[in-house]
Amino acid sequence: MSVTPCGFARTPEKGLARLHWAETGWAVDGEPPDAAALRPLRGLEIEWPAAEVPLDGLLSLAAAGIPLTAERAAPWVPGDLAALLTDHAWLGHTADGTARCLADLRREEHSIRLRRLAHRPPKPKISIVMSTKRPGLAGAALAQMCRQRDVEVEVLLGLHGVAYEQVREAAESCPLPVRWIEAEASVPFGEVLNRVAGLASGDYVAKWDDDDWYGPRHLADLFMALSYAEADVVGTTAEFFYLEPLKATIRRTTFASGASYPSEVWADHVAGGTILLPRAKFHEIGGFPGLPRAVDLEFLKAAQQAGARVYRTHGLGYVLRRGLGDEHTWQLPLAHFVKVAANQWRGFRPSLLMEAA
Repeated sequence: MSVTPCGFARTPEKGLARLHWAETGWAVDGEPPDAAALRPLRGLEIEWPAAEVPLDGLLSLAAAGIPLTAERAAPWVPGDLAALLTDHAWLGHTADGTARCLADLRREEHSIRLRRLAHRPPKPKISIVMSTKRPGLAGAALAQMCRQRDVEVEVLLGLHGVAYEQVREAAESCPLPVRWIEAEASVPFGEVLNRVAGLASGDYVAKWDDDDWYGPRHLADLFMALSYAEADVVGTTAEFFYLEPLKATIRRTTFASGASYPSEVWADHVAGGTILLPRAKFHEIGGFPGLPRAVDLEFLKAAQQAGARVYRTHGLGYVLRRGLGDEHTWQLPLAHFVKVAANQWRGFRPSLLMEAA
């Protein structure tokens, strides 16, 4: 079992502690660091020894999602790690111990950047499966797929009551391999997804929604989580929403019931537009249910009934667009999203990991 950020605490209870070298290894207060015991800390401040020492223990802490910082980098520290450790921007916000705290969001972004550096799985071959009834959204969706880093991607489009001629320009301008099927509008949404998934040649299948926003490391982060958690199915939290009629972005960290909605946990629910799993496991589960709605929910139920372990990773590289209720297969009123918001901003205000303009 690899070192993982499973159990990452969004809102730490304590401040920074000191990470130092103690003759035989890295230590916190003279004791070997234990990731679970360090979860309540805001992070660790590194005190470098005079002589060069192994970085393995430090990288294990990064892999576990422990935020690390240093006033300077020792000469033997690799440049990419040194740049992250000495980037103090995440410390420029005051922590107040609440779920609304912007300091905790910046801290989590820093933790994720460190995880990416410590977990470097091989580049996977991923088949993106997307069904759309809205040809006007195809260009933007394909452009986001083209931004994906550290993955090898093919695009599979299910044109749901849409003719290929309506998306030809967007598809032919995409440098990725693009294949498609056309289905009548009367065909259930889940069946369209299954038909197009039948074209997949990648080792992994990823579901993509045409109207949402995805950061450039969305797929790589999903695969990283699938690898370190040794999960069967992975997805993200549904954390950031853009409420289009209100021109506002909200972030939720709890369910409507008030129960917490954490990331880096084993779970029965992930954002439907972020499901990723091995192609063989997808077929073993039986594919998507041939339903017009609730396809993601029923797929996750079927996965768990088949014994698949579902892991929920961070949602900072994903934003769901919510328009009027009848525009979505997942129908909830806009008031629901405002009610569950931990943060609310005017305009489009995603996590910095989205690398949005």
